[in-house]
Amino acid sequence: SSFFYRMGGRNETKVMYFILLGFPTTAELQLLLFSTLLLVYLLTVLENLLIILIIRNNHSLQNPMYFFLGNLSFLEIWYVSVIEPKMLVDVLSHDKRISFQGCMTQLYFFVTFVCTEYILLAVMAYDRFVAICKPLRYPLIMGHKFCAQLIAGCWMCGLTTSSIKLSFIARLSYCDVDKINHYFCDISPLLNISCSNSSLAELVDFILALMVIMVPLCSVVASYICIMFTVFKIPSSQGRQKAFSTCSSHLTIVILFYSTTLFTYAHPKLMYTYRANKLVSVLYTVVVPLLNPLIYCLRNKEVRFAMRKTFTCRR
Repeated sequence: SSFFYRMGGRNETKVMYFILLGFPTTAELQLLLFSTLLLVYLLTVLENLLIILIIRNNHSLQNPMYFFLGNLSFLEIWYVSVIEPKMLVDVLSHDKRISFQGCMTQLYFFVTFVCTEYILLAVMAYDRFVAICKPLRYPLIMGHKFCAQLIAGCWMCGLTTSSIKLSFIARLSYCDVDKINHYFCDISPLLNISCSNSSLAELVDFILALMVIMVPLCSVVASYICIMFTVFKIPSSQGRQKAFSTCSSHLTIVILFYSTTLFTYAHPKLMYTYRANKLVSVLYTVVVPLLNPLIYCLRNKEVRFAMRKTFTCRR
């Protein structure tokens, strides 16, 4: 998996590939695990495609809230497609190798999509804040151009953060330790198997993670505190319920995504030592993307109505 070359009078190691250990399973459970993961992946992609289709085909959903939801669905299709196809192949295959370039590519896109989703969820919280706390100014503030700029900003932040992180991780030496105790190339396992000094890469990763996680999280918390104060001032219980209903789906997704990823990325190298880390990773790479479209469909009356309308018209 590696070869040596001389540089500056000492031996350096160039890793050619890594071995993803994944989840240890028996031959009897292999097919069951593969079938389950394949079904979950196909459902996740189909659910998110359905949401995009419903938003595009219904004029009642042509507003910033659903514009951001459509972008979230588009993001999550790519998000799961970076991890799950390789994961499916490895479940059935004895050869669980991934090339060094393949590993870095998977890591780059995964970090890009995770960081973009953090910021996008904060943007969606800001949209709800403006809609509920400044309803008269909402059409003026959340114009089409500004919404497009917010989406572009989310992607730019994700791509920039990922590029900086990868520039430090890709420079590390990995020697002969080529086994990754994970089912995809993530930051924590790569930092742990490096045989060179990874303290700078860890510091950069920690600072960027703090910025990408904590700044959006603080924005979400601040937005919902303002929303709560505004909603409690509404005199009628029906008005309060209507205001809360527009936020409940987004808030549920925020709690699911932030809680599972914070566990892993609060201190990546330390958390890697726990076996639970791999199981928590399954939550935010497999389970949460599957649940997100269902949460919006089940908890949002407008989406449910638009879905019925779409399928009735098509029939």
